[in-house]
Amino acid sequence: MKLLMGSSRRNKRILELQSLSGPIVTMGEDIDTKRLLLEKTFAHCSDVVFRTVSLFGSNQAVLVYVDGMIDPHSLLQGVLDSERIFEGKELLSIAEKLEQTLTIGRMHVTNMADELVKGVLDGGLAIVLDGAQNVLIVGMEKFPSRNVEEPEAEPVVRGPREGFIEEIKTNTILLRKRLRTSRLKIESFTLGELSQTKVLVAYISGIATDSVVKEVRERVSTIKIDGVIDSGYIEEFIEDMPFSPFPQVQNTERPDVVMANLLEGKIAILVDGSPNVLIVPMTFWSALQNAEDYYERFIIGSFIRWIRFLCFIIALLLPAVYVAISTFHPEMIPTNLLMSLAGARETNPFPAIVEAFGMEIIFEALREAGVRLPKQVGSAVSIVGALVIGQAAVQAGLVSAPIVIVVSITGIANFAIPKFNVAIGTRLLRFPMILLGGTFGLYGVGVGLLGILIHLSSLRSFGIPYFEPVAPLSLNGLKDVLIRTPHWALKLRPRLTGYQEPLRVPPGQKPAPDRNKEKGGPL
Repeated sequence: MKLLMGSSRRNKRILELQSLSGPIVTMGEDIDTKRLLLEKTFAHCSDVVFRTVSLFGSNQAVLVYVDGMIDPHSLLQGVLDSERIFEGKELLSIAEKLEQTLTIGRMHVTNMADELVKGVLDGGLAIVLDGAQNVLIVGMEKFPSRNVEEPEAEPVVRGPREGFIEEIKTNTILLRKRLRTSRLKIESFTLGELSQTKVLVAYISGIATDSVVKEVRERVSTIKIDGVIDSGYIEEFIEDMPFSPFPQVQNTERPDVVMANLLEGKIAILVDGSPNVLIVPMTFWSALQNAEDYYERFIIGSFIRWIRFLCFIIALLLPAVYVAISTFHPEMIPTNLLMSLAGARETNPFPAIVEAFGMEIIFEALREAGVRLPKQVGSAVSIVGALVIGQAAVQAGLVSAPIVIVVSITGIANFAIPKFNVAIGTRLLRFPMILLGGTFGLYGVGVGLLGILIHLSSLRSFGIPYFEPVAPLSLNGLKDVLIRTPHWALKLRPRLTGYQEPLRVPPGQKPAPDRNKEKGGPL
């Protein structure tokens, strides 16, 4: 019995050493004991470096850091040369000496072992002192990262060319550079039991609604998961209706888009290791808007926005309407066009609904193949594959030429939708719409469209109606939905997200020669 109890105590002690949790004073104040326990904690971690140095004469210290995650220049100048900088001065302890001489990096003093381990794995330098209960953790992290470049998925002809990267500190700098105000608040959370991923929530105090900010905090802080790899993990935990084909969380790689949404009272969520920033709440109309709408003149921006609305309708309904009319309502087609369609489908053995389903599936497969292939051959394979397969299928009499034209136009219209996740949802809804059109004709298409409208009207994103400002109706909000009103006319922020500080442009900003003349300026 005593043998079993002794074995149990030894196993418990081994687990304590391996996990290294609790106050670090339990390790003792001897430098060799501390190093032994740290080496057991980081056993089989070949990238963790233990370096014993002599500081300020006879004082021994162990430097613990991850190789490649700290700046070697900062290590040399900040720590190893500290004795030369301190020469001729006297203080009470080695910790105070280091605090006086270290000028590089943030310093954090702790006596908790779990904070020590976390500091090292976050890219800090841990200085374990001989004869001291506390450990100094100095921020000298230097992570490899790519340069700031224009996002490939959101290019613009006119506008900023900077995009977020995987390094979260760089992303916060890109935001701070554009919003140089102390009202920009950035709150930090740590998610992932193993990954310990940093997640930031950014908003403008006084503009963002307090209730929405509180809701975002609660949803983010209650996430329990072993690891967070991308912002898509966070999105699935915080959206209101996960089974909806429409996204309720907007994502972007553009700092200017995040800035514009923050100024409207929305909230941004940044995830370390992901260039995609989440924006909440999201509305349906923001999915059909692009950053370039606000950089070109408002007439051009409004025209392009109407083109997108038309493309969204075509991408959703064109194949279903074609199948419905050609199958159930041929009387709606002009006689000459009807004879042309009948001649094209004369040798086709399949009904229109089978043609539409087959061509849509082939088109989706070609698109996916083009995305997964290398850039140099991806676009060529998708284009050549579509031409060759479409032409061969028509010549073989398996499909008719009109359905190839309809599917091609639908695919082009789908590419015109700015947000990729909204375009995917539209592609998914296209298949049930084709089924309804091929089964019940235009009545089925009408019922399906009515169901989509009801779903969109009832959808919420962090409590904000998804169809706002159309449902509920807000006449002021329509200025930035159906058209792109000039900046001097967008005087108020969106009603449901920016009501705390609604005014954004003072009145009297409309340019006019008469007003300029009254001020004494040039005509």
